[in-house]
Amino acid sequence: MHWVLKQGVNCGVAVGVGADFAARAIALVKVGAKEICIDSAHGHTKHVGDATSWIKNKFPKIEVISGNVATAEGAAFLFRAGADAVKVGMGPGSICTTRIMSGMGVPQLSAVIDCVRAAKKFKGKIIADGGIKTSGDMVKALAAGADAVMLGSLLAGTDEAPGKKVKIKGKWFKYYRGMGSAAAMKHGSAERYGQAKTAKKFVPEGVEGLVEYKGKLADFIYEFIGGLRSGMAYLGAKNLKELRQKAKFIQITPAGWSESKPHSIYDYRH
Repeated sequence: MHWVLKQGVNCGVAVGVGADFAARAIALVKVGAKEICIDSAHGHTKHVGDATSWIKNKFPKIEVISGNVATAEGAAFLFRAGADAVKVGMGPGSICTTRIMSGMGVPQLSAVIDCVRAAKKFKGKIIADGGIKTSGDMVKALAAGADAVMLGSLLAGTDEAPGKKVKIKGKWFKYYRGMGSAAAMKHGSAERYGQAKTAKKFVPEGVEGLVEYKGKLADFIYEFIGGLRSGMAYLGAKNLKELRQKAKFIQITPAGWSESKPHSIYDYRH
């Protein structure tokens, strides 16, 4: 955090809703945090609502982000509690198994569209968290009303990501693990999934694995920026506001999705 602040940019931090969340929040604000994210796999709960209200009342000038939720009701609950922005996403991530383990979740684009309706009523912001596989997914999330998107697996292969770099059969990869994976829960993320007091084995809601090594972030992210610009250009949108106004969503069939990707050739490369 000190390093980030030395770069002259705002620094946001995440806290859970455990017994020490207040002490953590106070300490983080003292050293310069400008945003606090109350991070939980299930944000539509009394614990998260109470933590949101406490932090916002204690630090009214601090931007408070709360989550995660996947319904308009959940988003409205957190906005009423004092959240400036709400994270949307229950199970869409590449390393998340919440939907498989619990049977709970909402397809990400549907969840974003639903939660945006609540955000408009409270003049709040929506952050689409998870499920972004391509720049096109990012364009769709922003067009649906999200104010920002979060990327995980797409950035996990870059030099700036913390995973260990390994070489397998002549190809480089980096380790990537979900917050709900058994390994991550053993090292502190169990609270996020309501299992901080679990005495025996954790019940994972995520996995760990390898992603292709991508090099420096700056060399990779240009493709995503270009994809967003291209999507906006196709709609004649000069900014995100116009993107949302001009975008039209239609439901496609599996055949339509197959048609949308490279096809009818044996091999292809960019």
